[in-house]
Amino acid sequence: MNFSTYSNITQIKGRDSHMIAVTKNVIVVALYFSINYINGTLVHTFFKHEIFNENPRYILFIHMVINDMIQLTIAVLLNLISYIFYTINVSVCCILVITALFTTLNTPINLASMAVERYIAICNPLRHTQICTVRRTYILIGLIWVLGAITNLPDLFFLLATEPLSFFHSTIYCSQDTMFQHPYLVEKRKFLYLVYLSFVWFTLVYTYFRIMFTAKATGADARKARDTILLHGLQLLLCMFTYIVPLVESMLISLFPMLLNDLRFTGYIFVQILPRFISPIVYGLRDQMFCAYLKKHLLCNKLNERNKRTTQSS
Repeated sequence: MNFSTYSNITQIKGRDSHMIAVTKNVIVVALYFSINYINGTLVHTFFKHEIFNENPRYILFIHMVINDMIQLTIAVLLNLISYIFYTINVSVCCILVITALFTTLNTPINLASMAVERYIAICNPLRHTQICTVRRTYILIGLIWVLGAITNLPDLFFLLATEPLSFFHSTIYCSQDTMFQHPYLVEKRKFLYLVYLSFVWFTLVYTYFRIMFTAKATGADARKARDTILLHGLQLLLCMFTYIVPLVESMLISLFPMLLNDLRFTGYIFVQILPRFISPIVYGLRDQMFCAYLKKHLLCNKLNERNKRTTQSS
């Protein structure tokens, strides 16, 4: 859920020893399967129960979970590629990076949409069912992806227009920096990300304070919605860490140059991997209705496994 490039973990000063490389990749892959198992369970629970399919709140949530799963998959894949192959075909890299950019941009816009939905539900409940319909929710999700296309596809067209055909048949270290390194694209990306972040922060702050004032006059639902938006703010803050991490890395690397790869790996874990834990916490554990169905689903799976074992032993 971040807004910057995928960290070049191994490119600059030497590469990790075989044992260290294996250990780091085992950690990354273990975290990947753990997070995606949890998110996959949430997705399965959503599609299995009709009550969630008819609720715009959960539709937006599950869209963000699926988006996180795609983004995490590409982040881990690029990390593994950097260790195993180091360079890959430019065309393949282009597909991976463009997909990563789409999912990266989707996250904050999705957070803003969820905050607005909570604001309407708490501050204007009588019109919530009229404004936040299932059809409009899916249209909104489509617009989120269209916005990503309008923002990111011009970079691809610029690359196609300025680079020779041989470039796309060559190999490259796969990252956004190496793929889209023209100064115009870099400045354009910084400007657009600043606009998006400003818009999302304004939306979160506005909806938070409106819900906070409503919470004083109403009950626990408004307070819980306020806390949910706070968690959305935490998610967005983690998105912004990618702006801070390179600066912190540069300072630490100048002080501890021998720890270059370890510092980059630590930044990669905190920026790319750990933020994916937030979404399951916000709705998978805090939301009473979703948590109840999730527990029921897990309990049924355990009972089915126990019945299978009993049948096999008999």
